Amino acid sequence: MKWNLFRHQTTPMVAAKPTGASALTVTPAPVALVSGDNSTEPVSKNDAFDEIKNKFLNEIDKIPLPSWAIIAIAVVAALLILTCCFCIVKKCCFKKKKNKKGKKGKGDMGMKNLKGGEKPQDDDDEEDDVEPGLTGDEKEEEVKEKEKLGKLQYSIDYDFQENKLTVGILQAADLLSMDSGGTSDPYVKVFVLPDKKKKFDTKVHKKTLNPVFNETFTFKIPFQEMGGKTLVMSVYDFDRFSKHDVIGEIKIPMNTLDLAKPIEEWRDLDSADQEEPEKLGDICISLRYVPTAGKLTICILEAKNLKKMDVGGLSDPYVKINLLQNGKRLKKKKTTVKKNTLNPYYNESFSFEIPLEQMQKIQAVITVLDYDKIGKNDAIGKIWVGSKSTGAGLKHWSDMLANPRRPIAQWHPLQPEEEVDAALAALTAKK
Repeated sequence: MKWNLFRHQTTPMVAAKPTGASALTVTPAPVALVSGDNSTEPVSKNDAFDEIKNKFLNEIDKIPLPSWAIIAIAVVAALLILTCCFCIVKKCCFKKKKNKKGKKGKGDMGMKNLKGGEKPQDDDDEEDDVEPGLTGDEKEEEVKEKEKLGKLQYSIDYDFQENKLTVGILQAADLLSMDSGGTSDPYVKVFVLPDKKKKFDTKVHKKTLNPVFNETFTFKIPFQEMGGKTLVMSVYDFDRFSKHDVIGEIKIPMNTLDLAKPIEEWRDLDSADQEEPEKLGDICISLRYVPTAGKLTICILEAKNLKKMDVGGLSDPYVKINLLQNGKRLKKKKTTVKKNTLNPYYNESFSFEIPLEQMQKIQAVITVLDYDKIGKNDAIGKIWVGSKSTGAGLKHWSDMLANPRRPIAQWHPLQPEEEVDAALAALTAKK
């Protein structure tokens, strides 16, 4: 029974019949021998792995850091490696995608021309189409150019017999909001380049983006000169306390129009370049006040570098003085006209009787105009001095009061007429 049990365990490994005498020699040794032949290689591999593992752990034990620090360093290193791999893969994929789009562009243009329509694109495609060379400022400029500023309806008619160009400003629609309340105070400025001699302004329409103007303006221009002219219609947002902001403009070269018939049309506003302030010239005046006599003397000395107002490149300037109190005109004076000059010399004095107690309420407005025999005299520029003025005007007035009976002379840069009028209107509104 014992033999049979032992034999059952070793039957696969015994080739010949055992005898009774050799029963004692059947031991587990052959089992170990035979099984060792089949498992020698795995044992050696496990031993090698254990040996490497022990060496690695021994090396780690030699590092003078706690185990948690070593684990943290290992995690950070793994994250850095993964991040670098991700960036490399993303860069390669993005470059391939961009190259495909570059090749695809010409084909798309061809398909548009053939099919007569545009191929719809995803938002991602539109972002990828932006040229990589554009800077942030250039992208902002592109967005501004695409921004809708509104549209203007106008009319143009030319009378060949009287050589008159009549421009009608009819209405505007969907104007860009310029005020914080979501509206604007629009008006339109109309003039003809390159001379800019005559400028017309429509009335200001308060708090609207769809103003109706229905105003017409006339320019007397010979037909033979029309080809070199450009009609400009600029839409502004009126601001009582600061410079008026331009919303948009329309420029029409007159040589592109057929003036044989009246024109009436709508056109989208284009963005207007913010021009540097136009130089109008300078004027030198002298102020003198005698408190005991209550006498204010304003002397117009000279002007220089005045704006050219005539076709020949000169002007016929003269100066007008308006004395205002609480927005109302008290007195007015004017100088003689100096013909064909941009640097007139006057040296003309004008005296006004003003009691000392009223000097804080007085504003002196000085306007340089270009004399015109036929039409309206156009203002070249204005200044104003007084206790409520600002900058050079206030300084000059204060110096005069601080030095009684002494004439105080000072140069003043001329300002646009509309800016001075707006400042005076704001001063009256505050009261």
